[in-house]
Amino acid sequence: GRFDREVDIGIPDATGRLEILQIHTKNMKLADDVDLEQVANETHGHVGADLAALCSEAALQAIRKKMDLIDLEDETIDAEVMNSLAVTMDDFRWALSQSNPSALRETVVEVPQVTWEDIGGLEDVKRELQELVQYPVEHPDKFLKFGMTPSKGVLFYGPPGCGKTLLAKAIANECQANFISIKGPELLTMWFGESEANVREIFDKARQAAPCVLFFDELDSIAKARGGNIGDGGGAADRVINQILTEMDGMSTKKNVFIIGATNRPDIIDPAILRPGRLDQLIYIPLPDEKSRVAILKANLRKSPVAK
Repeated sequence: GRFDREVDIGIPDATGRLEILQIHTKNMKLADDVDLEQVANETHGHVGADLAALCSEAALQAIRKKMDLIDLEDETIDAEVMNSLAVTMDDFRWALSQSNPSALRETVVEVPQVTWEDIGGLEDVKRELQELVQYPVEHPDKFLKFGMTPSKGVLFYGPPGCGKTLLAKAIANECQANFISIKGPELLTMWFGESEANVREIFDKARQAAPCVLFFDELDSIAKARGGNIGDGGGAADRVINQILTEMDGMSTKKNVFIIGATNRPDIIDPAILRPGRLDQLIYIPLPDEKSRVAILKANLRKSPVAK
């Protein structure tokens, strides 16, 4: 009798974004190098209005480049200049660097700039990560053919400062996935029920930003073994871990969200989070040996002028 229909207008996927871009660019003169499909794939989290603004910004950038050829005192613009105006792929790239998708504004979502070259040593770990994260994204047909279910998450453990965060960023970059980094204590608040709401919100953001790597740093602060927190305000920490477990189970493999946890205290983590289907792969990040130390020094000094 009142608002009896609820219509959810969700965030468009890559196909939807491509259609929106085609509509907004149909009256634009596009250069031959413009690949709208690529732009659609790179605009995770953009809604229709963001894509309209992106196209306008790209067109304005194309005009800015020709401004020195246009005499503003003339009433008309030379036909030759008008014909040479076209929006190029570089204009779209520039517009992309300026745009901020509405759906992901509260959480910092980025495609990291870290590559494998920035990480010295850890060759075995890199290979294992590529098999776990990169292969399911790049070859989903092979996983379907052999009836394999890709892993949903891994836990990095090892001494502090061994490159756990850097590895998570590098794998996100290699898959061209978005990266959301959360430090465990950031989720905890003093208000009843708000910590669980924060967890729900983070997982919602990750689904919207898919393909996405969701990285929980200092996981031991929010995923301690349950039952041992006597006097912590009605089991607040237990409720947070319960919420994380529920969200992990509700994450379908189609969503392309990969979860990475990092800790230097694996002994105090709740065993339920390490069962198959959650963070089922444990990867030890060791202290570097001599060969790895040489590789780390080379990686860090590769852009610096070094004497012979």
